[in-house]
Amino acid sequence: MQDILEQMARAVAAPMVYAAAWKARTGRKVIGLLPMHFPAELAHAAGALPVLLQDDPEPVTVGQANVFNFYCGLNRSLVDQVMRGAFDGLDAILFGDHCVQLLGTADVIRAEKPDLPILFNQLCTTLDASWARRETLGTFTQLWTELEELTGAAIPEKTARASIRAYNRNRTQMRRLYAMRRRGEIALSARDMQTIIKSSMIMEKAEHVALMDRLLDAVPRRAPDAGDLPIYLSGHMCHAPKPELLDMIEQCGARVVNDDLFTGWRFIHADMNEQSAPVEAMADWYLDKNRKLPCPTRTMKGLDWEQFLLGEMKASGAQGLVILMVKFCEPHMFFYPEIKEACDAADVPHLLIETEHEEMPMEAFKTRVETFVEIAKRRATEAA
Repeated sequence: MQDILEQMARAVAAPMVYAAAWKARTGRKVIGLLPMHFPAELAHAAGALPVLLQDDPEPVTVGQANVFNFYCGLNRSLVDQVMRGAFDGLDAILFGDHCVQLLGTADVIRAEKPDLPILFNQLCTTLDASWARRETLGTFTQLWTELEELTGAAIPEKTARASIRAYNRNRTQMRRLYAMRRRGEIALSARDMQTIIKSSMIMEKAEHVALMDRLLDAVPRRAPDAGDLPIYLSGHMCHAPKPELLDMIEQCGARVVNDDLFTGWRFIHADMNEQSAPVEAMADWYLDKNRKLPCPTRTMKGLDWEQFLLGEMKASGAQGLVILMVKFCEPHMFFYPEIKEACDAADVPHLLIETEHEEMPMEAFKTRVETFVEIAKRRATEAA
């Protein structure tokens, strides 16, 4: 199994190197996608390699003068990578509008890379509005046309259907791992699980599907340590928590049994309907996935993120909730008071950790996590 994870980890560590090698081998285009709602299936159907752009571990240096300090780490890192030339191998970038900070990042990239096509598509945010489906169909139809113009070739409907099938299969593979972890059949670390999900955002889909087939056969069937506290990990809706933070949480005696991270369950939880016309399948995927996992950048009547979290914790057997809030993430900041209030009312142990792109006080975090684990274990024992 380790060789498979190492191959995935190499793509995660150097996504643009992977993309450049793929481009040199195939002669086709590489399209960068920004989180979190655009269907990579359509870029894949256009013959391109969709690569979801993430922050990198480098400190923000040359980009510092081009971005506000109160932007989140993802946006500051993206701007820094642009200024360092890290994205020079891209043939286009697909942008959305799920936060104001990302709009500012798009403006910086336009100014710095005027010859790089920016395909900007505004998706509706009120998902249960009477006009939402019509507008979403129009948005994805426009994106379809723009990608055809970018690549200089039509996207046949049968090709789009094949891409949808490939992505559905890949998500199903990763959901199988999640189910095995929830049932206590395997003991994959949070770091390894993140590597698996992040590599699927980068690698050519057929290659990742083949690796997942091997991984599902090779992953050791062994139960995790029974003494660890099962927890639910929530937050980080656009990019990945630092692996060393995930390691530290588990080293403190916690065991992640489920999550709603973007580089986790949030990315793989919803499939597209393979029987519908592709553009309709994409629109319905976008409009319906919020019912399965609420996103604080979208609205839908009667759907509360805090109640979803409590229900998922109960279903997965988690005995504590650890919330990873990206510093300056306004959508998460707005929702956190409601999550805290719901957890307090339900007597659910929860811990908030504010994360940053640069240095984080890991020793201080460790003390807080150790204390949280002990308190949550004691509550679980008293409730038994």
